[in-house]
Amino acid sequence: MAIKFNSDIDIDLGDRDKLLSLIPHTKASIRKTEVKKHNTGIYVTDIPYDPIHDMSAIDYESAEERGYMKLDILNVHVYNQVRDESHLIELMKEPDWSLLNDQKFVEQLIHLGNHYNSLRKMPEPVNSITRLAMFLAAIRPGKKHLIGLPWNEVSKNIWEKEEGTYSFKKSHAVAYSHLVVVHMNLLVNEPKIN
Repeated sequence: MAIKFNSDIDIDLGDRDKLLSLIPHTKASIRKTEVKKHNTGIYVTDIPYDPIHDMSAIDYESAEERGYMKLDILNVHVYNQVRDESHLIELMKEPDWSLLNDQKFVEQLIHLGNHYNSLRKMPEPVNSITRLAMFLAAIRPGKKHLIGLPWNEVSKNIWEKEEGTYSFKKSHAVAYSHLVVVHMNLLVNEPKIN
């Protein structure tokens, strides 16, 4: 009996090409108006292969329905500045949340750079990973109607999936919040490399 495995696994790296040069893989395909290579998706298990276009022969949505597991390998420039695991742990410490009131600082931050005005519309500060995760979810198209509401109101349905719109899963939002904290601490502690 085959086990169907639906997943959404993202792996963030400073340089995805280094990893991809080390592992055999097949590029995923995506069907929009035509079939083309998926920007980040790969398969590390056997999947029907299209040798002419050097990618999977079935698009990623059909592949998922058939039980194939896609990995999204993403380039995240912030990780190029992290020296090692102990440096990463150091950078994950509680940041100075008040820096989110500084427009020039926010404009430098990964995931927040273009959202300073939305951040200012929140009636209560973003001062924790939980609130930052909810904010990152609220700036997605499917949840923009929550911007400007108090956190207790936002928390009531921020993680509910709404059909036909793009929204964040809680796991992604929390992970991205930690990345924002790492970037905040890099900008404060090592500004010359940013």
